Amino acid sequence: MNDATALRRPPRPLQKGLQTRATIIEAALGLAANKGLEGLSIGLLAEVTGMSKSGVFAHFGSREELQISVIRDYHVKFEEEVFLPAIREPRGLPRLRAMFERWVRRVSFEIDSGCIYISGAVEFDDRPGPVRDALATMVQTWQDALTRSIQLAIDEGHLTDGTSPEQLMFEIHGLILALHHDARFLRNPGSVERARLGFERLLAHSLSAPDPASDAGPSRSKEARPPRR
Repeated sequence: MNDATALRRPPRPLQKGLQTRATIIEAALGLAANKGLEGLSIGLLAEVTGMSKSGVFAHFGSREELQISVIRDYHVKFEEEVFLPAIREPRGLPRLRAMFERWVRRVSFEIDSGCIYISGAVEFDDRPGPVRDALATMVQTWQDALTRSIQLAIDEGHLTDGTSPEQLMFEIHGLILALHHDARFLRNPGSVERARLGFERLLAHSLSAPDPASDAGPSRSKEARPPRR
């Protein structure tokens, strides 16, 4: 092994430490999805991972730092599944549609486990501090990205100049909240299809030209129609 290769590789103890930390965070993500961020504890994680309490504590130092690490890791996974694939789509409605569709899919997968963004907002909406700040920053980052995508759709001429990016983002976010509520809490069938139909109706008010994605994606097909009750 030459000197350049040696420099690129972190020391083995560091590698092992990073792997252990990643294992703890992965376990914490699963616990937080079911029990909420407030349900996380060093003791519970030690039990789940088979580690000692002192071993878990050594990687984070406090329960608060553990919660913040979970929020950051959740955000990275959200970006990988929703944002990064969507921005590979052409600017305008194709990209906005991809962002919404991937967001819907992720929420639909989280029906049984729960969304940390949504459950965390309920837990920390009136509790100032570093955990709330970290959570709010991540949510705001996603909202800003969605708002920029809407503005690009306006710039591309897909949406009218009179469209308010902030207002449309607010209404799209509202659809996701309604989807989570109806699918997870009420267990109403057809919630995903209703969210897609709601998205179409929101866009219909702002379209300035024929939809460039009118023949693509489930949101324009019969699948978007809610089932008859």
